[in-house]
Amino acid sequence: MKSPEFSWPVRVYYEDTDSGGVVYHARYLNLLERARTEWLRSLGVEQDHLLAESGLLFLVSRIAVDYLRPARFNQQLQVTVRAMSSSGVRMPLLQEVRDLAGGVHCRAEVIVVCARACDLKPVRLPRFLTEELSDGLR
Repeated sequence: MKSPEFSWPVRVYYEDTDSGGVVYHARYLNLLERARTEWLRSLGVEQDHLLAESGLLFLVSRIAVDYLRPARFNQQLQVTVRAMSSSGVRMPLLQEVRDLAGGVHCRAEVIVVCARACDLKPVRLPRFLTEELSDGLR
């Protein structure tokens, strides 16, 4: 079962585009990252506090991106995050960049792992986070 979807609004700025006014492919990764940060914040997780208090951080271990249609300069978009499950050290996520009409411009399957900052070794996701995600997956 999937978790509730988190959605974060963005606008395409000139700096996000190539010379043709189309969002440059690598910029989608920035949008996806920012939405993940805001999603975690909505769950009560401030990543700088997690690092300072627990010595933990999140790392992207895998990302598969499908670019489906171009987004353009000044376009308003929604970037979504949906946790697919949570167990152990891995947090598989599905993310999309959509226009306001719901058209999907980019879809990404992202695997985020929890790691100790001191040596970057994977560790289990914090219990409070797996409980929060489990509640959302029901």
